Amino acid sequence: MDRFASTTVLLVRRNGSVCMASDGQITMNQTTIVKNGARKVRRAAKGNILVGFAGGGADALALFTRLEAKLEEFNDNLERAVVELAKDWRTDRALRQLQAMIIVSDKTKSFFVSGGGELMQPDDDEPILAIGSGAHFALAAARALIRHTDMTAGEIVRESMRIASEICIFTNDRLTIEEL
Repeated sequence: MDRFASTTVLLVRRNGSVCMASDGQITMNQTTIVKNGARKVRRAAKGNILVGFAGGGADALALFTRLEAKLEEFNDNLERAVVELAKDWRTDRALRQLQAMIIVSDKTKSFFVSGGGELMQPDDDEPILAIGSGAHFALAAARALIRHTDMTAGEIVRESMRIASEICIFTNDRLTIEEL
C-alpha cells in the first residue's frame, strides 16, 4: 500500500503575535514527491485558531474535522476542546487508528496533540512548537533566532522553515503561513 507522509509545521509566538507555517510537499513511500503545494495549516473557530497537521493527509483532515466539532461544542474554548479531542483520540477505536499529529493555537495558548492521545502545552518561556519530519531542523533554527534576534514571529517562522527546507528532504520551500 502506498503511504503518504512527511512534512514540517512550525509555530512561533512572540510579542503578542502567533505565526504558523507548513511546507507544501507530500511524499509517497519516502521516495517520490507527489505534490508541492499542499495546505497543511488551516484556520478554525471563525479564523481565531490556527491548526497545523502532519502525518497521513486523510487522517489529519479527520482530526481537523473532529477538532472543529469540539470547538463548536465548547464555544471555541481551545483548551477544553483539545483536552476532549485527546481523550477521544485515546479511547475511540476508530480515532486510535489515525496516523497524524496536530499543533493548535489561539492568541494566548498553544497545544500539541498526537496520535496516542498525548497533549502537551509548551512552557511560557519556550513559545515554539514543531511537528513532522523537518521539525527538529525548524525548531533549532527558531530557537536560535528567538534567542539572538529581534525578528517578529512571522520573520522567524519564514527563515526557520527556509532553513529546514534546505536540510530535510521531506520539506520544501512552498509555505502556507497564517498569523494571529
